[in-house]
Order: sequence, then C-alpha cells, then structure tokens
Amino acid sequence: MSSTQTETVTETVSPLAKFSTPKDLVDFSGMTFGDWRDEFHKNGCVVFKGVITPEKAQYYREKQLKWLHNFELGFDENDESTWTAEHLPVSFKGGMYFAYGSPHESMAWEARTEPAVMEIFEKLWGTKELLSSFDGMNISLPRRKDLEWSPWPHCDQNPAREGMQAVQGLLNYAPNGPKDGGLMLMKGSAKLFEEFFSTPREFYAHEDAPPPEMKYMDLFLFSPSDLKWFEDRSCEMIKVDMEPGDFVLWDSRTMHYACLPEGNQIRHVQYICMTPKKFVTEDQLKLKQDCFNKWIGTTHWPHCNIRPAAEPPMRNGKVCPKNRTEPFEKPELTKDVLRLAGVEAY
Repeated sequence: MSSTQTETVTETVSPLAKFSTPKDLVDFSGMTFGDWRDEFHKNGCVVFKGVITPEKAQYYREKQLKWLHNFELGFDENDESTWTAEHLPVSFKGGMYFAYGSPHESMAWEARTEPAVMEIFEKLWGTKELLSSFDGMNISLPRRKDLEWSPWPHCDQNPAREGMQAVQGLLNYAPNGPKDGGLMLMKGSAKLFEEFFSTPREFYAHEDAPPPEMKYMDLFLFSPSDLKWFEDRSCEMIKVDMEPGDFVLWDSRTMHYACLPEGNQIRHVQYICMTPKKFVTEDQLKLKQDCFNKWIGTTHWPHCNIRPAAEPPMRNGKVCPKNRTEPFEKPELTKDVLRLAGVEAY
C-alpha cells in the first residue's frame, strides 16, 4: 500500500446509478425468524449483550487512548484541563474521528473482524460474503467546556433508495449509561421511512449540516416537526444504554444521532457497517479498493456511495499540522480483512 495520499480518488458512477436498487436486494417483509431478527425488523434496531469480553473491550479502550496520545498534543485522560480541541486531533460533533487514516487503524480492523460481529451481519443478511464500510470511531470526553452541541437527528439512507439497503452498527467499549452520552434512536421509524418521504420533505438546516458541495447523498437531517410526525405514530426516541462489549445494530432508515457524555465516563466505540458483496457494482468496488490502498475512509455505506473521505482535517482554517495519510498501526492483512475490504474475492 502507498504511504502517501497524493492522488485524488474520483468517482465514476453516474448520479442516477447511486440511487438504483440492487437487483438482488433482500426483501424481509412478511418474514419471521424466531430470533433477534424479528425485533430488529420490528423496531429497526437491536442490542446484543457481550459480543466481546469486558477484557477485550478494555483492550480497545486502551488502544483508542494510545491513538490520541500518538498525536503528541498534550492530551492526558487523567487531566481534564487537556480535554479541549487544542490537545486533540480534529473530530466531528465532539468525538467522531474519520480522518488521519483512523478507519484503517489495526484496532478498527480487529473490531470489524471480531468473529461474533461478523456472525451478526452474516445472520442478518443471510450470507457470509460481506463488505465492510471504512468507518470511523467515537472517543467523546465528558463535560467539555469548549463545545457547543445540539441534537442532530438524521438518517443515513437517501429517500430515493428502496427498502433496507444498509445496516449500521457500533461496538461499545466503555460503560455507557444514561449520563454517558451515546446513541439515540427513534424506535420504529425505519418502518415509516417510505410513508414519511412519500410527501416532499425539506432537509433541515441544522448548524452541523454539511455544505452542498460535500454531496452527502445518503444523509437526511430531520426538523423538530419531523420528530413529532414520528412520535405521533407511536415511535419513541430512546437512549441505547450499553455495557463494555455490547453491540447495537440499526437499519440506516432509522432516525438517530449521537449525544455527548455528561457524567464522568469517556465514551469509546467503533462504528461497523456491513452489507452483502452482491450489492456492489464493479465501478464502486474499484473505488473501494482504491480507498483501501490509500488508507482513506468512506461513508457508512459498504457497497455504494463510497464517497472517499479525502478532505484533510482543518484546524483554525488551515490543514491540521498533525494530518497524516496512513494509520499509526497498520492492520494485519488477513483473509477476512481483504475480503471485507473488497480487495480479495470470496
């Protein structure tokens, strides 16, 4: 793999192709399974307990803290005065990291290839032939005084896409109770996705909405009145509390957002999303392989809307001096890693 990122990764797929429905899209309507999949399809989400051991969760927590220390910006997890932007790499919404080659750190790929994590996605989709997104992680520090934060309820599937085309997940590493920030989900909203968007809807002008030139085609931000629309139809916004080693899965049509911790616990998670490889087109697969070879992150989508996250992190209007184009610790290129990355055939 290249240790530099001098080339521009460009997308060659036409805009219309981005919104097409995969010819082999799995239709789960009317199906029952007698296991956790029934809850998932009913509510659009499900929590799995103890997918990895507490000891393994601690291992990942320590890896994430070491990653922050590697930038040598003075961060100290035991000194709250260093819990500010000047001591941290650049993040989104106070703790979501997608830059600096972080999606391809060894710890990220270790998490994606945890056997129990892979088994969940295999069972959900009914295939072992999967692709993984090159997604980021979340390390959110509580009580930060340098942040202004507001909820940003959204979904990660374009209204023009039919059916369930993507499923997101996160592996949780630290105690995550009511005051520890974390995932907020509008339970049951995925089932109402098509009904809601059958009427023209306005993209909410939230303060964190990406600029149009970023072309986030699978992002829709909901307004307060939109939330009420779902609540009036018996949907409920819930906070997903988790223990170290738990895993949560949600349909990308589900309204959700991440909130900041208010207690004493640092939040530690890895985002993990997988879809069947049969959904991918040749053009998107080549783009994905290019991203992997250059250590570039992508959107939550594993098989389409790859949209390389090639923009450098900006600090005070300039490219962050600590910007880097490869992981600190490169992953071991195992068969599972190469297959999930789309580099090696099944």
